[in-house]
Amino acid sequence: MTGGPETGSILVVDDDPVNRALLARTLEAMGHRVDTAANGREALNLLDELEPDVVLLDIVMPELDGVTVLERIKEDADLRAMPVIMVSALEDFDSVIRCIELGAEDYLQKPFDPVLLRARIRAGLDKRRLQQLERARVRDVFGRFLPEPIVDQVLLRTGGDLRLGGVRLVGTALFADLRAFTSFAERTPADQVIDVLNRYLGEMSDAVLDNGGTLVAFLGDGLMAVFGAPIPCDDHADRAVAAAREMLRERLPSFNDWAQRRGHGDQFRIGIGMSTGPVMSGNVGSERRLDYTAIGDAVNTASRMESLTKELGYPVLLSEATLDHMTVAATDLVYVDEVTVRGRSTPTRVWGLAETTSSRIASTEERNMA
Repeated sequence: MTGGPETGSILVVDDDPVNRALLARTLEAMGHRVDTAANGREALNLLDELEPDVVLLDIVMPELDGVTVLERIKEDADLRAMPVIMVSALEDFDSVIRCIELGAEDYLQKPFDPVLLRARIRAGLDKRRLQQLERARVRDVFGRFLPEPIVDQVLLRTGGDLRLGGVRLVGTALFADLRAFTSFAERTPADQVIDVLNRYLGEMSDAVLDNGGTLVAFLGDGLMAVFGAPIPCDDHADRAVAAAREMLRERLPSFNDWAQRRGHGDQFRIGIGMSTGPVMSGNVGSERRLDYTAIGDAVNTASRMESLTKELGYPVLLSEATLDHMTVAATDLVYVDEVTVRGRSTPTRVWGLAETTSSRIASTEERNMA
């Protein structure tokens, strides 16, 4: 959008040079920025570069006529929301009806009336502004739990709809819980408790988002995240383990330093659990409130892994399924034990993140020997 609230960028598409120049001069006099195209093929090329607010599109043109150009626009996810006003002569009325059915915003009859032209353009610009405001709102909502590079992909796939449809894919779930927080909360004023909790959750959620994960929920003094959803990726397990490393080795020390400077001590610890497998993800809830979630055995197992950190003495635990899905060998993962996780009938081989980088490589040979 360019200019003030009443102006914008307009693309005029007309093969008649007289009509094209007349429309351009009239629109420029109204304060709009105007670009022109002499045929449909040129218009499609310009649309990729200019992203105008409104398109004035002649119906009868050589090479590609206006109907074909409109069809191409409405088939393109990046362009389909752009308001298109068809320009036609009276004898093109049947074609105008066809264009309205295809999604054209309105039509302008030749020879055009300047007052009617102003009204049509203003209506198109108003719709474009509403679209942009809604897209900004949706981006803000998605940006709260999705990493920034993924937001555009999600918006493109959903057409800006907040209601993410359910998908089934393979991903890695992660749970992180703050230890020693309950006793701290019992002896600390409420405003300080919330301050500390927000600081901790900010640190840990940044670790998730910076490593390409999706923040699913805050769970009291913990969080749940998933990697590889809603946009699939091959290295979801690597990303989850990288996020866990960052949480344990960078974010937690930084948080404890901050807490100590404010007189809260530096004894907070963390428990992180991960597991990989099929998950179903999407938005759930009602018309009044929606939440993004992920469900499945991998999610349940990741939660159990996090609980096991209290028993097995490792701050970070992951199921062998996560190790199997990693694309790069990890030098700091060690075999811990084989346990029967509540809710599963078969034992699960559990691996832990070593405290030092001198631990042995979690190789295929080592797994077979364990």
